[in-house]
Amino acid sequence: MRQRYANLARIRALDPERDYLAIYQTMLRLEFPWDLKLGLNLAFTRSFSVPAVAAVHVGTGELTERTQKRLDDTGLLMYELVLNGFDDPRGREALRRINQIHRRYAIPADHYRYVLGCLVVVPTRWLDRYGWRRLCCHERQATHAFYRELGRRMGVDAVPDTYAEFEAWFDAYDAAHLRPNDDAAAIERATRTLMLTRVPTALAPLGNALVGAVYDGPLRRATRVDDPPLTVRGGLHAALRVRARWQRWFGRPRTVALFTDGIRTRTYPDGYEISRLGPDPGDRATG
Repeated sequence: MRQRYANLARIRALDPERDYLAIYQTMLRLEFPWDLKLGLNLAFTRSFSVPAVAAVHVGTGELTERTQKRLDDTGLLMYELVLNGFDDPRGREALRRINQIHRRYAIPADHYRYVLGCLVVVPTRWLDRYGWRRLCCHERQATHAFYRELGRRMGVDAVPDTYAEFEAWFDAYDAAHLRPNDDAAAIERATRTLMLTRVPTALAPLGNALVGAVYDGPLRRATRVDDPPLTVRGGLHAALRVRARWQRWFGRPRTVALFTDGIRTRTYPDGYEISRLGPDPGDRATG
């Protein structure tokens, strides 16, 4: 059991304001790779579902017509930042590309803050509920510090100063703006099609219900997804809690970090150039 908490001991010895990147890398690559990847996917799904944001994405066609590429591009740019940091050449190139993609659009600052809030709060809450252990204060602080710095480098002002303040801001904005809308429903249908391909064959008949069960009530309502049967929601919750307990008591720390051999995606099986991720200049680009 002592070995199971070795990474946590190292994290607690670090300064979350100064060493936020090392802590966040440990969370993604060693401690919670599956859960944090899923949490980030849920965060992007939520950020795409606010009516004003969803309308922009549907208008570009990136998420409804080129869904796999758009999701792969988004994930690659984010993972490049986490793997390399903001000052490494690859991290700088990824950040430059992110800013290029968004520069053409007059996007309100609150929209940027909401996306950052989704990336901070949604995965953290997933990990608190279904991770093999709850996050410590250093991990929460480091998560906030990473995305606060991302916001600063994207020119987003007034990002709340602490995790608790950002969580409160996010909840208030989410309650006020996450509303049922047809654009969010169209995006969800497109992304759901891809998610269903990852459901194990034995569970395929329950695929749609399982995807809906992963969402919370406000997200289901915003995307016009029917509430799944209570048996499916309860069964998924129980299975995830059993998984967490099994990992806590019988799991061992990951010895090979996630993405050690590079990031593989369906769109780029043979690799990719950071500068070419995202929409082509002549395409209807996304904000």
